Amino acid sequence: MIEVKAIGTGRRALLEFVKFPIWLYKGNEYYVPPLVLDEVETLNPAKNPAFEFCEAEYFMAFKDGKPAGRIAAIINRQVNERTGVKAARFGFFDFIDDAEVCAALLEAAEQWARKKGMVEILGPLGFTDLDREGLLTFGFDELSTMATNYNYPYYEGHVLKAGYEPDTEWLEFVMDVPDAIPEKMIRVADIVKRRFGLKIKKYKDKQAIKRDYGRALFELINETYDKLYGYSPLTDRQIEAYIKEYLGLLDLDLVSLIVDKDEQLVGVGISMPSLSRGLQRSRGKLLPFGWIPLLKGLRGHNDRVDLMLVGIKPEYQGKGVNALLFQDLIPEYQKRGFKWAESNPELAENASVQEQWKYFTSRQHRRRKAYRKQLG
Repeated sequence: MIEVKAIGTGRRALLEFVKFPIWLYKGNEYYVPPLVLDEVETLNPAKNPAFEFCEAEYFMAFKDGKPAGRIAAIINRQVNERTGVKAARFGFFDFIDDAEVCAALLEAAEQWARKKGMVEILGPLGFTDLDREGLLTFGFDELSTMATNYNYPYYEGHVLKAGYEPDTEWLEFVMDVPDAIPEKMIRVADIVKRRFGLKIKKYKDKQAIKRDYGRALFELINETYDKLYGYSPLTDRQIEAYIKEYLGLLDLDLVSLIVDKDEQLVGVGISMPSLSRGLQRSRGKLLPFGWIPLLKGLRGHNDRVDLMLVGIKPEYQGKGVNALLFQDLIPEYQKRGFKWAESNPELAENASVQEQWKYFTSRQHRRRKAYRKQLG
């Protein structure tokens, strides 16, 4: 017997919701859990500023009385206003290998969406692009990252059986960190600096970077990603929250800013040591001792770096400006002993973004998709 229940937003219920995939993937060497308390706050309407323009309902499935799956049904009103389409989203989506459980979870999200007047549903997506998104369809034997979903191969078949069709696709790449900065990159970077009067700006003081470029950084993200699939522009409240919560966590040696002659922000590259193994060992918990493997991942031996964000102002895109970022960052990667760098998901049709990896020996190692269904 399969039963699906709306669980509300109480702390105990959200903890069960967040911990379900940690149980589902126990022993899986490729799954990387989120930080549990961080994910609970993301789902909490009182904590997540995205609820200024989003609403959501959370469901869990039970089979024979035991937890069997979870799903979040979400409406992002901001995106709907931009697209003119009454669309719901589903996300935070995990389930046992059972087509009936998958169908029951999706049906619960669909019914909620219909009651809200929506005409279609798509996902997996989160509240905004800063949440994990996409269903993994290739790369099941690749270690996941802290910023991406992992799922078993059976997910896609069950989603398609439930009447969903592929809607978009993302690619991910892993690059070898070169022993030396590629000569072509050096030439391109020097040309770009002379032609556009650009330069790299570095910081050692986190409060100073927050003060000088915190808001500009997130405004640049809005400008850079504005036309991408399902993008939800960051609001003032979100920007203030992210400046406060996330900029302080960065290793500034792994952050590169590009500014013009007037010190205006033109581009940014944010990377950080991979926390994948640390999150696995901590099982997503900071306490009592989960912070130890995470700290080791940040400060100890680590052969992998995550390229969390690369953004260039639209008027400078396609002009080689990215070469400045990597001319600055590669020596730091070499000093830290990083052997590989991983990109975040990139839309499959976004050839201009993928072009930047031409300087490196790279491998396209993961794919993921979003799916859409019309609500009759």
